[in-house]
Amino acid sequence: MSDTADLVNRLLSARTWRAFDVAPDGRVLAGDDTSGTVQLVELSPDGDRRPLTALPGACSGRYLKGVEPRTIVVSHDTDGDERAQLSLLRPDEVAAPLGTDDLTPLVRDPKFIHSLAEVLDDGRVVYATNRRNGVDFDLVLRQVATGEETVLYDGGGMVGGAAVAPDGSGALMTRPGTPALSSQVLLLSGSGTSEVTSADEPAIFGGLQWLPDSSAALCTTNTGRDRTGIARLDPTSGTVSYLVTDDAHDVSGRLSPDGRLLLVVTDDDGASRMAIHDAESGAHLRDVVTPGVGVGDFLTLPRWSSDSQGLALTWTSPTVAADVVLVDAATGRTGTVASWVEDLDGLDLVAPTSVGVPTPDGETVPCFVYSPAQPTGSSVLIIHGGPEGQSVRSFSPITQALVAQGHTVLVPNVRGSVGYGKRWYSLDDVEKRLDSVADLAALHAFLPQLGLDPGRAALWGGSYGGYMVLAGVAFQPELWAAGVDIVGISSLVTFLENTSPYRRAHREREYGSLERDREFLESASPLNRITDVRAPLFVIHGANDPRVPLSEAEQVAAAVRSGGVEVELVVYDDEGHGLAKRANRLDAYPRAIDFLGRVLG
Repeated sequence: MSDTADLVNRLLSARTWRAFDVAPDGRVLAGDDTSGTVQLVELSPDGDRRPLTALPGACSGRYLKGVEPRTIVVSHDTDGDERAQLSLLRPDEVAAPLGTDDLTPLVRDPKFIHSLAEVLDDGRVVYATNRRNGVDFDLVLRQVATGEETVLYDGGGMVGGAAVAPDGSGALMTRPGTPALSSQVLLLSGSGTSEVTSADEPAIFGGLQWLPDSSAALCTTNTGRDRTGIARLDPTSGTVSYLVTDDAHDVSGRLSPDGRLLLVVTDDDGASRMAIHDAESGAHLRDVVTPGVGVGDFLTLPRWSSDSQGLALTWTSPTVAADVVLVDAATGRTGTVASWVEDLDGLDLVAPTSVGVPTPDGETVPCFVYSPAQPTGSSVLIIHGGPEGQSVRSFSPITQALVAQGHTVLVPNVRGSVGYGKRWYSLDDVEKRLDSVADLAALHAFLPQLGLDPGRAALWGGSYGGYMVLAGVAFQPELWAAGVDIVGISSLVTFLENTSPYRRAHREREYGSLERDREFLESASPLNRITDVRAPLFVIHGANDPRVPLSEAEQVAAAVRSGGVEVELVVYDDEGHGLAKRANRLDAYPRAIDFLGRVLG
């Protein structure tokens, strides 16, 4: 193995941690992917690490509160099919990591999804499931000890977040609103379901958390604003009163269990700035001293300890794979309690610079630029998924591996990306879809200003980013020398026709309706311009993908190949929407990187 190949393998093999929950005694429920997929590990304050699971696929978990013996709710699926199942394990009884058959079933039916929404303080859990008809999601409250269930909501569609009032008087939940990337808040009570906010308002409502006295809830929203802020929401009147805002940045919050403190996370161009605020007044109390420039709410949500003394979070940056970090709320100091820092020791990892790339219509595309020590003039643009996603300052072994090969890597947040305000993320909705694709051409035109060869530029992206790769090589064939498409959409029409039924209506808000917008969807589909493609393609897909069916990859690969253009299709039978298993990543990504090295020269 060459030095370069060894470096790529080492980067892709770097282990990561996740922080899932904190127990009252200070133990942290964490995830560790040493085995190749994320498995549960309990971290004790004395430094002891107890592996809990050895499941065939990735899993996550939460501590079940208010019960003895100590119990964990485990969420797991099969080979990336995203049909989450819920099981129980008792960590004090685990002598060796448990397999699927060793877990105690809580809610299982492999034909349907059971998505954990919340763990309450009295041994109850809330979960969303589509078991009623395979399409619509119901919200269910379950008493774990007895198995007694209460259906809180069965009004159809998808379910977002949910929060049950501490006094038991009702629950709040969110569901998708009518405009793209909007949400509506509902109040669920003994008298029925009532609308707290309008379904037609183009606004986000998320992160619902009741105050301890059940008088109101806190949420993250951008109602009446371009940027998100933290607000108090009256569940009866729907009145919103902002507590913490920043006109230049998106802000989100996590309320402490005692209702006194608020973790405020500010999204500053893809980096997390954190602070502790007073939850009643919104006043700033102290900054959180983060471990460098990175993100702490990207891989998992920060979790408060039950005594409100601190939080556990997953911290990642361009040079830190992913660590478990504890925050002392009283001082703002942080400490790393789990890290595989040795996996990256001695490597010259690159942090990005941030640039604004102008577009012909007067917009500016935020973009991170990762520059190698010895650039070769070639470049790779990595486009995030979503489309309502964001490229942030997190560790990417693929980015670092490409930089190590001498490629300059550009990671843009094209229009439609979140993190830069409501106006920006709305600029690609439905008929504006190709305006986002046009941003790729603007980025290409900017390459000479970075000293890069515009004739040696490639595209790389997954999911919606895969659509952007295919759209780039189809609609701008003269610009791009190669493309790597991972679980990407090749036709917006066949994607909407064949995606999981529970997702179709949800995605039509963003892309357009098959009934009303079919002509436009056809025109914006790379497959309809596939004869123009001249760039070689490398296509990766999971056979169990419930979001973007494998057929999207198969049809584009066949069409490109029939046009005499080089294409390689790699399919993994034990993967879903992306590659969750390290063994598959170690197979696919070095091949894709070698492909770009060969094509770009």
